[in-house]
Amino acid sequence: MSIDWVALGSVFGVSLVVTVALVGLFVLGISGLSRRERAAAQGQSAGLAVTSAYACFAGCAAAVAYGIYLIMA
Repeated sequence: MSIDWVALGSVFGVSLVVTVALVGLFVLGISGLSRRERAAAQGQSAGLAVTSAYACFAGCAAAVAYGIYLIMA
């Protein structure tokens, strides 16, 4: 049995980058919801913060769905 270490390293690198990107996107969504709460407390509108938060969460959901699709295909 022979292990292709280059391919294994490549898979590890790509999964690490995608994981960090997905966590970053989720953090941006949480940050947008936090801005919404802050704006509501001050009596301001927070439409852009809510829209960006939902877009970040939709991006996270799309990335997870694509990962499941790749596993199933």
